[in-house]
Amino acid sequence: MIDAQPAEADDTVAEPQQGVGPLLPGAQREARPLRQQILEHVRAHGRTARADISRALGVSAGSVTTLTSELIGLGLLREVESAGAAPTTRGRPPVALELVSEGRLVIGIKISDERNTAVLVDFSGAILADAARPVPPSRRTLDQTCHEIDALIEAVLAQAGRPRDELLAVGVGLSGMVDHESGTVLWSPHLGPDMPLGPEASRRFGLPVLIDNDANMLTLAELWFGVGRQRSDFAVVTIEHGVGMGLVIDNRLYRGERGMGLEMGHTKVQLDGALCRCGKRGCLEAYIADYALAREAATALGRSPQSPQVMLDALYAEAKSGNRAARSIFNRAGRYLALGLSNVIQLFDPELVILSGERMRYDYLYADEVLSEMRELTLVEGRVPARIEIHAWGDLVWARGASALALADVTGTVLAEARSA
Repeated sequence: MIDAQPAEADDTVAEPQQGVGPLLPGAQREARPLRQQILEHVRAHGRTARADISRALGVSAGSVTTLTSELIGLGLLREVESAGAAPTTRGRPPVALELVSEGRLVIGIKISDERNTAVLVDFSGAILADAARPVPPSRRTLDQTCHEIDALIEAVLAQAGRPRDELLAVGVGLSGMVDHESGTVLWSPHLGPDMPLGPEASRRFGLPVLIDNDANMLTLAELWFGVGRQRSDFAVVTIEHGVGMGLVIDNRLYRGERGMGLEMGHTKVQLDGALCRCGKRGCLEAYIADYALAREAATALGRSPQSPQVMLDALYAEAKSGNRAARSIFNRAGRYLALGLSNVIQLFDPELVILSGERMRYDYLYADEVLSEMRELTLVEGRVPARIEIHAWGDLVWARGASALALADVTGTVLAEARSA
């Protein structure tokens, strides 16, 4: 089943009054304290009644009443009037619970090769400010990267008029091989090798700085703010400056045993093939990523190389106007994408595959021919074909996914500190 039209998605999807975060609990829920489960349930629904919490978490009404009263006393939850509900028999207005979001902030940041972006988010997931800063088209040192992160932190805090001492954590996404647990960037097209970005940034800023692959950040954005909120298993494939993949299994982001799996862009599709920016040949990324298409666009259009964005926009315009060479570049990229998607479906058997990223503006990449070839390359006997959806998010989605990484990390800490205060 295929939805080949870009979904109307923007960076304001799932506002906090509607809730943010996964709506399905997943098997790992029981590993977290019940108080934390309640906080996360309230955040996911925006506003919810105690009876709904009791049903959803499978605990007694008395336990929910006791624990929510404690959380109200700790300043983590508050009662609000429940709109649209009938008054109780005693005439008391029906009440719901919501998070107390004031004074607890996180920041999500996307490090890229042309511009970095950031969002400032409160404890309920509402965006309070955002910022973008151009960056030099070259690899940056550890010191330069920390300065870039610091500048973005200052920019969004100043825009929102919020003090730095309200900031609890920063999430950072970037392309490359990232060891999430240690915060080390092993390889990235934007930074130097073996960079301990997480530990160094945490030391400089005096708060947790969490690092992860940018495809994982986009997947978290789908899980927290998009269609993935109501799905326990799905895959996300991103096409931008590189090609990435994220996978959610049982409502949890899957990273692999050592946290560096699912590097779809560096799976091999051609022995001794095109040179990838990772230094190896034949990677899928070397055929469909920005720099790969821009490399061929310079030849097809007879132009001196310019920024990938400029070259791609020109290439797309030429293809739409009938330029056969320009169209052939997109068609070839589409065939390689079909091959990559077929491999994802064959390996993981997801119910849903989301194609996301700015390049989803170029409809050649998800044309009927591409998706038909994907189906032809995939063994589908005995099972329903995977659904393909196109999500054309705005540029801030990566940073917003990084904010979800930070929010998920600090929730337990906020609860523990409130109880020990």
